[in-house]
Amino acid sequence: MNALKQQMDASFGKKEKLKSQKLIGKLFTEGSSLTVFPIKLIYLETPCQEVSIKAAVTVPKKNFKSAVHRNRIKRLLRESYRLNKDIVFNNTQENFAFLFLYLGKEIPAFADLESKMKLLLEKFNARIHEKTNA
Repeated sequence: MNALKQQMDASFGKKEKLKSQKLIGKLFTEGSSLTVFPIKLIYLETPCQEVSIKAAVTVPKKNFKSAVHRNRIKRLLRESYRLNKDIVFNNTQENFAFLFLYLGKEIPAFADLESKMKLLLEKFNARIHEKTNA
């Protein structure tokens, strides 16, 4: 019952957030990536965890000096992931760690960011199904 509830739940709760510094470091060293400009997804298959996908978002300080702007973009990224995570949740059996990295130089409109997020998650699904069927 819990797994079924988790798939239908449209929240982005505490258990789904990627906080482990070790795992984040591992993502950068061993992770694979996909890009749909202005979002880059770095992902890594992980051992069993309480939820199938843990995610984090990041915006480089180099591109956005103001914390207010970085935080705004992170909120937009989290919200677009939250609304579209069912694309990935319902189509994978493995466990993954996701890191969404914002590559753009300007603050995006939410509609643009959401459409790019959908494309990115569909691209991820295609790559995972390609690997499992190969």
